[in-house]
Amino acid sequence: MVQMLYSFTMKKKSKYQFPWESGNQFQLLPDGQQFFPEMLQQINQAQHYILMEMYLVASGRITSLFIDALTAASKRGVRIYLLFDDFGSRDLNQIDRALLSANNMTLCFYNPFHYSRFTRSMLRDHRKILVVDAQVAFVGGAGLIDEFDATTFPDTYWRDNMLKITGSNVNQWQQLFLHTWQHWSTQKIILKTSAQHSAQQSGRVTMTSGPNFQEIKRSFLNYVNQADQRVWFCTAYFIPTRKLVRALKKAVARGVDVRLLIPGPTIDHFFVRYMAQSYYTRLLKKGIRIFEYQPRFLHAKSILCDQWVSIGSCNLDRWEFLWNLDANQEVNHPLFSKQVKNMFLNDFSHSAEITLQKWKKISLMHRIKIYFYARAKFAINHLLSTINIVKYWKSLHKADKIS
Repeated sequence: MVQMLYSFTMKKKSKYQFPWESGNQFQLLPDGQQFFPEMLQQINQAQHYILMEMYLVASGRITSLFIDALTAASKRGVRIYLLFDDFGSRDLNQIDRALLSANNMTLCFYNPFHYSRFTRSMLRDHRKILVVDAQVAFVGGAGLIDEFDATTFPDTYWRDNMLKITGSNVNQWQQLFLHTWQHWSTQKIILKTSAQHSAQQSGRVTMTSGPNFQEIKRSFLNYVNQADQRVWFCTAYFIPTRKLVRALKKAVARGVDVRLLIPGPTIDHFFVRYMAQSYYTRLLKKGIRIFEYQPRFLHAKSILCDQWVSIGSCNLDRWEFLWNLDANQEVNHPLFSKQVKNMFLNDFSHSAEITLQKWKKISLMHRIKIYFYARAKFAINHLLSTINIVKYWKSLHKADKIS
């Protein structure tokens, strides 16, 4: 056992916090029917400790299943460390909070929400991480809410992905968790070191943490600019930066197959769909293919550039880059990229492709809504440009229990 209190520099001069490492195996788990049972099984097999960092947590069937598994683990002597975003877990009731604070469990909340400091309260922990015994990690876009559960909502459960990770990259996820944890709890964590996996797949963790630490965006732009075959990506909320739009247009001009997969009519924030659609005309004219997922709400965040893959919690949303903690797992391996490619092809087959010809035929009312929300987006961007967001990130860390 080693005490893993890492020197996590977060220096701007460091291009990426974590290096590429081989000795991993990555398993793609599409939808809750696959990832929830796998996560619960690992919790049930835990012997030493469990780390969980979550944005979306709400009382319900799924959370009760996890509470039961975590409680049983704690009674076996497993140490459990839970870090939930305070705003994202606002629907977790007091009974469940008490259960998650019993026995060997420690529950902390990231950046407690206060209206008196509203701007600082907009800084959120959007990550979704589960680590068990340094042996396995789960990361992706899903939280502990019933909306991802096909049993509770058989026809409308949200579409999302989680990755199961074994091997050396589990250490990187532990390191990232610990860095955030030590700002919100004085309790020390003694962790083990994960071993390499014989599969030898290569991967690394990338993250965002405010305007100065945008590794995910930087890495995505880098691989888009290098792509020579395909750039396929899906995101729940598409409000891109100008740099990203330019990079996508340049990729198409090089002959790259660029496709965007986003939610269709079913979405949790309807206005975001109209904001995303305000980009359609300019993207379609440049040859970028756009697909709207039809069966359910598409909550996944996945990227495929040739054989490079990035899956995690980060939407390609300019606001999210500024205000949220996010983290993605990057993988560069031909077999895994083929799995992700097949996943995309399946999702495309359940989507409606928006062609420029179709898009020109949308109704006048639809155009008015797009115009209205595009102007609202512009106003919000202008307002955000007047806020010193870096100051609030620094203020947040000064207020932490350990700084």
